[in-house]
Amino acid sequence: MQDLKGKVAIVTGGSRGIGRHIALQLAQRGADVAINYRSRQSDADETLKEIEASGVRAIAIKADLSKMPEARSMIKEVHEKWGRIDILVNNAGITKDKSMKKLTDDDWNDVLDTNLGSVYATCSEVLNIMLEQKFGRIINITSFVGQAGNFGQANYAASKGGIIAFTKTMALEVAKHNITVNAIAPGFTETEMLAQVPENIREKIIARVPMGRFGQPEEIARAVVFLAAEGDYITGQQINVNGGVYM
Repeated sequence: MQDLKGKVAIVTGGSRGIGRHIALQLAQRGADVAINYRSRQSDADETLKEIEASGVRAIAIKADLSKMPEARSMIKEVHEKWGRIDILVNNAGITKDKSMKKLTDDDWNDVLDTNLGSVYATCSEVLNIMLEQKFGRIINITSFVGQAGNFGQANYAASKGGIIAFTKTMALEVAKHNITVNAIAPGFTETEMLAQVPENIREKIIARVPMGRFGQPEEIARAVVFLAAEGDYITGQQINVNGGVYM
């Protein structure tokens, strides 16, 4: 189904994990896709090949999104190259987990700047483009941790909770311009990061999930694609894709 044909999408952190699956599914629906990566060019190159196999245009842009000038420059580069931006998926994020007793200022700032600061920078830069087009779909990837909290993740929880509040506020401001802004809140998802967790800890995590399993990246991606392709009357919402870990 090519219902996003002619649309241009950006997926931050799109070279691996959840972002990679989002980029691939957007491409399969017909969108041209720009992915952002910070350091691992080999992952970006591999993802580009998979995107291009769907018959759409694809580019990868290296940028450290914790630095606002680089985040803004990435948006400008895509617009200059393809002339429009229809879909922005803010997926890039990091963790630096420590209890409050051990958390440092750098741990706090690094996570907030990457996870929340990048969302502000990309959204504020893309806004005038979407206003001129009178069309835009912004999907911000948050987390159930931003709703429920989680031990040792004060910085991460603050960044993801901030994304939810930011999403609702921006949605209010731009709704009349045919721009929707929503958030997807995944639960524990089977990614490279989770694969590094020891098996005994993984078992304890699964025990917290009513559905008894981890989410799959493609399940998160399907929710994103739904909002981009079908969610014309949905804005200011957070959609939980979490197996019931937070209700």
